[in-house]
Amino acid sequence: MTTTDPIYDQKEALVARGKPLLLTAIVALICGIGWIRFLTGPEFAFSLLYLPPIVAATWFFGLFWGTFSALLSTLSILLADFSLIDRFSNPYIPLANESFRLIIFLFIVFIIFRYKKILARHKELAMMDPLTRIANRRAFFHLAGTEIDRSRRYSHPFSVMVIDVDDFKQINDRFGHDAGDHLLVTVVDTIRRHIRGIDIVARFGGDEFVVLLVKTGEEAAAMVARKLKSRLLKVVNENRWPVTFSIGVATYHSVPENVEETIKAADRLMYQVKHEGKNDIRHAVLKN
Repeated sequence: MTTTDPIYDQKEALVARGKPLLLTAIVALICGIGWIRFLTGPEFAFSLLYLPPIVAATWFFGLFWGTFSALLSTLSILLADFSLIDRFSNPYIPLANESFRLIIFLFIVFIIFRYKKILARHKELAMMDPLTRIANRRAFFHLAGTEIDRSRRYSHPFSVMVIDVDDFKQINDRFGHDAGDHLLVTVVDTIRRHIRGIDIVARFGGDEFVVLLVKTGEEAAAMVARKLKSRLLKVVNENRWPVTFSIGVATYHSVPENVEETIKAADRLMYQVKHEGKNDIRHAVLKN
């Protein structure tokens, strides 16, 4: 999702500027530890002191810089040992020792790198609906909260749309759950093709979807709702799925206290449509 929030952009710029400084600090720390090793002699290996910069390089910069930091750490020890070669009983001892240390360092780099990837994957799965691959309820509250705070800051209107698939249960009963899953994925694909990249779509329930239309007033929201309903009906008719869509849309010119409140109004409007015959759109503008 893209954003044009200047405060967000400033934070991203600060992070980007901070990374080169952090990388420089990591390299300097590794070289400093090597220098201490040189001053103290071969009795003290200081291997554990290399782990924090190696772990930091891997965590913040990835596998390449983690490997680089491991190699640089090993090289700093090796250079210190070579400068003190006369204090070893055998000139091959430093090579043997540092080869072993390099293997340990690289193993730690790999473990940290894999752990971060697994952590990122678990975080992604926790925020994603497994069937449709869009945001789930938890992710929507997080993403929408950020966008709504931005709307409050800059006094932008926004709209929330709740879309429910009418008579979805009969798809599963008549055609099987695979057909029901295919219908839901098709609905999501259709919605995503007809909203902007900055808008947020999430699956809230079995056949209920919520769309946050960023910087969208009543006229634009009504147009999007009509377009989506038309496209969705066309798709289900082409697939001969006997379903329709009940849609509730709430447009806000002032922001409620929390994200849940913004959804409740659109949800109530959607249920009014269902109780009054389904397959329609109900839209309200909230300016209080």
